Amino acid sequence: MLRLRDVVQRSVPPRNSPLYSGLWQRAGYKTQPGPQVTEQPGLKRFGTAEATVQTGAGHPCRMREKTLTMASLSPQVKAVEYAVRGPIVIRAGDIEKRLQQHLLDVSPSWERDPSSVALPEVSPMFPFKLWVFSGSVSLYDGGKESFTEVIKANIGDAHAMGQQPITFLRQVVALCCYPELLQSPSFPEDAKQRAQHILQGCGGQSLGSYSASQGVECIRQHVAEFITERDQSVPSDWNNIYLTSGASDGIMSILKLLVSGEGSGRTGVLIPIPQYPLYSAALSELDAVHIHYYLDEDSCWALDIEELQRAYLSAKQLCTPRALCIINPGNPTGQVQSKKCIEEVLHFAYEENLFVMADEVYQDNVYSADCHFYSFKKVLYEMGPEYFNNVELVSFHSTSKGYTGECGFRGGYMEVLNMDPQVKEQLVKLLSVRLCPPVPGQAAMDVIVNPPREHEPSYAQFIKEKSSVLDVLAQKARLTEQILNSVPGIKCNPVQGAMYAFPRIFIPPRAIQEAKARSMAPDMLYCLKLLEETGICVIPGSGFGQREGTYHFRMTILPSPEKLTVLLGKLKEFHLRFLEKYSQEGAQSSSLHREERAH
Repeated sequence: MLRLRDVVQRSVPPRNSPLYSGLWQRAGYKTQPGPQVTEQPGLKRFGTAEATVQTGAGHPCRMREKTLTMASLSPQVKAVEYAVRGPIVIRAGDIEKRLQQHLLDVSPSWERDPSSVALPEVSPMFPFKLWVFSGSVSLYDGGKESFTEVIKANIGDAHAMGQQPITFLRQVVALCCYPELLQSPSFPEDAKQRAQHILQGCGGQSLGSYSASQGVECIRQHVAEFITERDQSVPSDWNNIYLTSGASDGIMSILKLLVSGEGSGRTGVLIPIPQYPLYSAALSELDAVHIHYYLDEDSCWALDIEELQRAYLSAKQLCTPRALCIINPGNPTGQVQSKKCIEEVLHFAYEENLFVMADEVYQDNVYSADCHFYSFKKVLYEMGPEYFNNVELVSFHSTSKGYTGECGFRGGYMEVLNMDPQVKEQLVKLLSVRLCPPVPGQAAMDVIVNPPREHEPSYAQFIKEKSSVLDVLAQKARLTEQILNSVPGIKCNPVQGAMYAFPRIFIPPRAIQEAKARSMAPDMLYCLKLLEETGICVIPGSGFGQREGTYHFRMTILPSPEKLTVLLGKLKEFHLRFLEKYSQEGAQSSSLHREERAH
């Protein structure tokens, strides 16, 4: 009986036969390929075959049409926009690289090479075209660059801006990652105890194992205890706690549960304007209906219940509103909502049977003495059993903000109240698809909800570091507001909380005309010129949404006080130059028009 090897060997002609050579030549391969074959010009060797493919000019290779193209790409993906890491930030990265290489080119390349700018379709959310830079694009018409670094004030990344980590958090995570350190006398006992407790909850007592899809059980219990303490004994059940990869992961998961239907039955979600672009991006990806309600800029970005009702009633004609998103403290607007405002929102949600999503990641970032953070859950509880037992509420928290700023760990949690038990099963199923959130991030979240206590050895240092971070942020919030409001043509509401200022800027008509001629929003033009003349990277307000005819930008208050002072000084000088330039152009244009009419 022949073995398979014998059959294969007998079916292949001998290497030295004409038939063997002819087969290889017909296939486009070199004759007699083998380990001894050397490379020849015009031939590209492939790693596994005993042959090379003809790649020279005499043997052109036919390229097959791509399966995935912009034409076949999901329209929902194309509709996604995320201004926080959009074209301004891409350009800032390009400038930063050129600065590092001492090759910064700030000459006006718009006139030289208009094709270097690709203009995508108008956004369904914001009526302007975003620029995608595919080369060196510049609007700056000055001389040599007057800056040596790019100051990125575009994103709430505290550590990237120089904030130092909280020692206790890093100690616990380090011990969890490398348990041999538990024997080291360099680590305090309270850090070791927490690390041991976390490791006991992990499979194989290792941070490298998967956790349950909802997260490590003991950490979920600590989160529930933290919420109960924060809300002054309002009960929290750890079974309602789900650990997440940052707050964004939880928000996306809940939206996936909510979005369904077609036509007028399609899910609509109420989101604030201005808003954090995660919400508009997620809704676009899920093909849900964006329902915009505008925050009241004249009242320090307060949420007006009449505006909420207007947005809701208008949207009911087009879709089925099912959810209401609130960011408190606000991003990008920096406001802290009052208890009365939260009560009105929850009453509205109760009356209209809306699912409430409370984004509370900045709950530790409150700077104004007149403001206080109230969790939506605590306010709901105080409104009585009728509300507390019926309103569906999910609240979100994260390691990325607050006083820790641990963005890279991607830790977070959500607490789910009054969700249908069968839907909760579907939530767990959905979460199980991504297996589990990063376990080191879960450990970091544990430290935030279970910090050192007064009687423990790390308490004094922990409180000192936490207070220092928050005190400096409060100082920078006041500094930002004061300097921006000293600039003609800029108006900034108090930065009551969070990590951002969202000032309103006056843009002269001539600048607006120039922006429209270049198919971009006026505040995009402003921010691009600011970047290229000063190296300051901020995000145009059009990326967050704003009332028509108003213009803003968002900047973080995270740079060091020294760097923030420099940033604000440069910003002030730039804005005055910007106003002068476009006002002069307007005056010259008017003068020329009058002369032409006189003739």
